[in-house]
Amino acid sequence: MQVPTINDHRRHAAGPLSGLRVVEFLGLGPAPFGCMLLADFGAEIVSLRRPGSALPALVRNRDTVEVDLKDEDAREWVRDIIASADVLVEGYRPGVMERLGLGPDDVHAHESGLIYARMTGWGQTGPLAHTAGHDLNYIAVTGALHLATRAGETPVPPANLLGDFGGGAMYLVTSILAALHARGRTGQGAVLDVAIVDGTTYLTSMQHEYRADGRWSDAAGTNRLDTGAPYYDVYPCADGRFVAIGALEEPFFLALLDVLDLDPALAEGRENPAKWPRLRAAIGAAVRTRTRDEWARRAECSDACLSPVLDLSEAPRHSQVADRDVLLAADGAGHWTPRLPGGYAETPPRVSDLLQSWQVRIPSPEHVGESPSRTGE
Repeated sequence: MQVPTINDHRRHAAGPLSGLRVVEFLGLGPAPFGCMLLADFGAEIVSLRRPGSALPALVRNRDTVEVDLKDEDAREWVRDIIASADVLVEGYRPGVMERLGLGPDDVHAHESGLIYARMTGWGQTGPLAHTAGHDLNYIAVTGALHLATRAGETPVPPANLLGDFGGGAMYLVTSILAALHARGRTGQGAVLDVAIVDGTTYLTSMQHEYRADGRWSDAAGTNRLDTGAPYYDVYPCADGRFVAIGALEEPFFLALLDVLDLDPALAEGRENPAKWPRLRAAIGAAVRTRTRDEWARRAECSDACLSPVLDLSEAPRHSQVADRDVLLAADGAGHWTPRLPGGYAETPPRVSDLLQSWQVRIPSPEHVGESPSRTGE
């Protein structure tokens, strides 16, 4: 019998989280991304949003319902949903859920097994807990933004991938799964204080370890992994586009020299920072002799660790990306939807169907109304 993996290219009839019930108080950024990931793995999610609010990004694979949380009848209905759920996810500022009578203490008084996940930027405590912020602010104070700095230049924000989704959403999902595992042993739920600033700090573990060992400098752009080393950097080509070079180990660096038609003697002493300027000049001059796509073809299937820098419209045509089946054509205009090969419900269940299976009463329409959802973008 062949055992399928999460990354198996075949679609599975039911995801590994099939049967997991999640109530999502719909917000922005990391919490929707985390719930999208849970839904892609098969979780059943009822997403609640404010009446008349615009549908945010990252809600493509689940249905939503409009709920006026200022209405007591609506809140009572929400309590019924929570009573049938395994997980609650909310991304409001600290204190909002408590003022609604839906805070952890209110809920756990009746539902002790619930995993109550709170997703914020700064966390539930600390001097900045009640202030506004975005991805850029959170990664700035953790030192992570400083790592994306060339020597003598301004730090470059990595879009909102690092804080919102790396330090936020992935930390959220991991914490929820860990809490569910613990509940399986103890029967007890948990309150999860998930903060982007915490998760992003955790992502810097290797750099902190290297720094303690004397292998990482606080001077930007002087280390092996922050564009200090000439064999771990991005270079312009003859056509003005770019290739990324990550030939850190000696065998890979020798393969790179071969692809670039450079003298193998350049590998001697390549770990010595004093030799980096000369080596950088040689690599840069060589790369500028061909176009990006010429280099991509020349380096393909080699160990040179040279890759073309593609934009979002080009990525689906890359042979490796295409083979992994991670981009789903969304329409005829060249738009794509990233997906998990083992998941992604193209037609998510309606909220009314979920409520029926959860044995939750259907509310009166003046308090609650189903909303359209995105099934593919």
